[in-house]
Amino acid sequence: MGAPIGAPEEGQIVDDIEAIKQVKYRYLRALDTKAWDDFENTLTTDVTGEYGENLSFADRTALVDFMRSTVGPAVITEHRADHPEITVNGDEATGEWYLQDRVIVTEFRFMLFGAAFYSDRYRRTADGWKICATGYKRTYEATLSLDDIPSFQCKPGAALNL
Repeated sequence: MGAPIGAPEEGQIVDDIEAIKQVKYRYLRALDTKAWDDFENTLTTDVTGEYGENLSFADRTALVDFMRSTVGPAVITEHRADHPEITVNGDEATGEWYLQDRVIVTEFRFMLFGAAFYSDRYRRTADGWKICATGYKRTYEATLSLDDIPSFQCKPGAALNL
């Protein structure tokens, strides 16, 4: 028995889910490598962002400008998102992701690590799927002074040109 008339084919939904995964992975890679044009291209112009309780954005320009200015070359980040739960409904979709992240700022001898759940909305555009709303709620966040780990050394990768 086939899909109901007007319903998307199962293969199309699988393709859409894979494309949405790719845009989320590109968002994370671009953030961690400071590839700001790539990062910007994962987002719609009207994207909204809610990162925790005190950090929100109403459009792409504000979100990208903030990331570019605060997650600069001296800030090393690692973001991993997996276990996606993606639902496609025509040209829109939602996604929930499990996030683990780490931020290292050697200049201030500081490290943050934690976990959260991302809640995203996606929109199909002429350029493919893009993130139109993103944000996360923390399950925990921990910080430590790198002075507490006397042997700590960090050598940023060549991809960051640091």
